Amino acid sequence: MEQEMGVVAALGFQSPGPMRQIAGWKPFRRLSVAVGTTRSLARRPPRRDHFLIAISILPFLLWIVPPLHGRDHRRKIAAQDSLGFSTEISSPESEVLQAVEAIVNNGIIQGSKEYNKDKFIENATAAASSQWFPEWKEPGKVYYKVRTGVLAPLNFKESKDEGTLAVRYVVQSKDASKTRLRIDAVFVEHFHLHPSDGSVENAECQEIENQIDAVQTEKKQREEREKQSQMTLARQALERQRLADEASALAAAQTSAQTLDQHLEWLRRQAERVVKAPGGQLKSAPFRSATNVKSLEAGAEVVILIVTPYWYGVETTDGQHGWINRGQLEPLP
Repeated sequence: MEQEMGVVAALGFQSPGPMRQIAGWKPFRRLSVAVGTTRSLARRPPRRDHFLIAISILPFLLWIVPPLHGRDHRRKIAAQDSLGFSTEISSPESEVLQAVEAIVNNGIIQGSKEYNKDKFIENATAAASSQWFPEWKEPGKVYYKVRTGVLAPLNFKESKDEGTLAVRYVVQSKDASKTRLRIDAVFVEHFHLHPSDGSVENAECQEIENQIDAVQTEKKQREEREKQSQMTLARQALERQRLADEASALAAAQTSAQTLDQHLEWLRRQAERVVKAPGGQLKSAPFRSATNVKSLEAGAEVVILIVTPYWYGVETTDGQHGWINRGQLEPLP
């Protein structure tokens, strides 16, 4: 009997009276009755001392139930869905996916912190899945970012202990230029789920939008640089074409000048003659009987001005004009 009272005292039970009033009472047999076995109660009528015993073991039952409840609650977490955050972004799915992947892998969870001196939660890692969210069966691509060992993070209701912070991102294409983004964040401690007050979802969405803006800005700058490069190449091509045209025109002009010079040279050779040896007489008229104007030495050059069958009307190098027999002249050497 003393041993039985010691067990009762150790478990925190309060006996309704001296143990001798409950003849043959076995605490653990009565415990099995309270947990769920009702056959013993069915065989005998209820007694006041049994009722008091059941009440006395209630603290023990409450002490052993939480672990079972934790496992059941874990299954409930896997079956429920967070309200989360959803928005529509005016960007194609490819750009949103690129931004989300960058944020998922940046190791930071925005919108929460562990201590007042922190700005955000660090050392988060990307994950392929998370047990704290139900399986996503709708269209779209899903990403997860998880940080374990977080101590009572800010902006999660009633978070008081160490646990796991998990964020889920769902990207769904709406059309060619619009994409829907959904973000859910939860903090779990001892299988108890604490939903975010929206701070994490909004902050992470802002980071994604900033990433998209940065990508779009870089894309515009790259397009502008490409445009400027194309314009520069076009100007350079036009300048090269202008220079080529000028060179071609100059070459044509030079060729034309050379041709003209050659033609002039040909004309000069056709118009100029030299006096044969031993020399000849410059006559005042195209007759042998005409008076002599000047004696011309062999090799003297004259320019033919008039051509007749037997005589040339010529001009000498000193400006004298006259006639000379064609037989007395020969082409330039």
